[in-house]
Amino acid sequence: MLTQLQTLEIQNKDIAVERVEKQLQRFATGFPPMNIVAPAVLGHGILRFDDKEAAKYAKLYDKKKKHKSIVKFVPASGAATRMFKMLFTILEQYDGTPESYEKLFAKQGLHTPSGFIENIEKFAFYGQLAEVLRHDGFAIETLLVKKDYKPIVDYIVSPKGLNYGNLPKGLVLFHKYGAKSRTAVEEHLVEGALYAKQHNNDVNIHFTVSPEFMQGFKDCVNDTKGDYQAKYGAKYYTNYSIQQPSTDTIAVNVDNTPFENADGSLLFRPAGHGALIENLNNLDYDIIFIKNIDNVVPDSHKDSTVLYKKVLAGILIDYQNTLYKYFAKVGKSRHLSDKRFNNVCRFLSEKLFFRFPDGFETWARNDAKEYILEVLNRPIRVCGMVKNEGEPGGGPFFVQESDGAQTLQIIEKAQIDTDNEQQMAILNASTHFNPVDLVCGVKNSEGKKYNLFDFVDENSGIITTKSSNGKDLKALELPGLWNGAMSNWNTLFVEIPIETFNPVKEITDLLRPEHLSN
Repeated sequence: MLTQLQTLEIQNKDIAVERVEKQLQRFATGFPPMNIVAPAVLGHGILRFDDKEAAKYAKLYDKKKKHKSIVKFVPASGAATRMFKMLFTILEQYDGTPESYEKLFAKQGLHTPSGFIENIEKFAFYGQLAEVLRHDGFAIETLLVKKDYKPIVDYIVSPKGLNYGNLPKGLVLFHKYGAKSRTAVEEHLVEGALYAKQHNNDVNIHFTVSPEFMQGFKDCVNDTKGDYQAKYGAKYYTNYSIQQPSTDTIAVNVDNTPFENADGSLLFRPAGHGALIENLNNLDYDIIFIKNIDNVVPDSHKDSTVLYKKVLAGILIDYQNTLYKYFAKVGKSRHLSDKRFNNVCRFLSEKLFFRFPDGFETWARNDAKEYILEVLNRPIRVCGMVKNEGEPGGGPFFVQESDGAQTLQIIEKAQIDTDNEQQMAILNASTHFNPVDLVCGVKNSEGKKYNLFDFVDENSGIITTKSSNGKDLKALELPGLWNGAMSNWNTLFVEIPIETFNPVKEITDLLRPEHLSN
């Protein structure tokens, strides 16, 4: 399907030709839908702990972490363009006339242009915005009185002012602390000191960023970390990586032939956050916290977040130790006794909610032993789950595997057959939502790091419809980082308080009480 010239072009991009050929084949065959069996709910798939139990796990983490290497992994690629979509609409449609004012500002509410303007002084970047306007001869107070909003919005999103429309979320000022304000990056520095600080006071934080924003992240950290090191008695070690271009996937036309740009070159696109499994695989730590860049709160609301990060890590350590113990005992058993067989199966089924294939109890004992060892010898993740309050995104489900086993997985709507009424009924019965709040253990019982690529489900990618220069195309996303890329990990779901989930998807989310400092 590929010409010699296209093959050469792919090789010059440092992308394996075989990989592209498999992608082209996948466009033709599609991805099989996931077979969800039931939603994970409290008592069956999702664990819940009372205050006393939560405190016990947090204390366990604080005690055991002195023997652990720890890192905070923060996916932070991409510009914040979507966050400022409403402001771009104001720029395009508001011309100061009564008609355009009525069209844009008549509607009231927090997430409206009117709500934005009425509360503009509450934003952490207000002082900086007023200063850059003043430098160019504008008084923001006068502009507001005159309802001359266009310069205000323009100076927020464009390079002549704050340039937020072209920056990543991590570099946007999120929270105000008196005369000072913090970016999302700074909030992650603070969080790292509060729950990811090692026994020697080192705090390791790894940001995945786009190449064009790399220097901005480094400058932000270098300019601010001194204050936080002094305040929290920490020493920061920040590392950065990009979503490797070699993970980009080829785009195709609607007939599945390679999509060509106007100059005849092939079009490759970033393969979604699933490509970050490569970045994660390059980290060598005992405990890895994963949390999105925009899910941060000011200090006045951090207590719950910090507590439950420690709770999830304590659960990870506890369950990981049990997995190690059973792996050693089963591995050393020349002849796996009924007692040991039943004990390990009970742990996996009752504590990890792993369901063995039908008839597993009748398997030859050596075959059963090898299967159990394979299940025990996997990376482990403890995933916080919040009650679903209408947020879009993935959720926790039991999934039927190809060998007949049932495992816990985070599943997106795009991964299931939406034409199947039974599958949709299961999807709609879900009670919890994935806020991307994970703690991961990626080493085996001997302390050796797993090769995370060995645990990816290659059949769980997604094909989407996009366009380029007015032409329709099909794009391929790799198995998502916390979806198919972690499909063959041991998984625990734990209910965490809804107040730990405070993403900033649009600019006015920063006006929610959780993002306003007391």
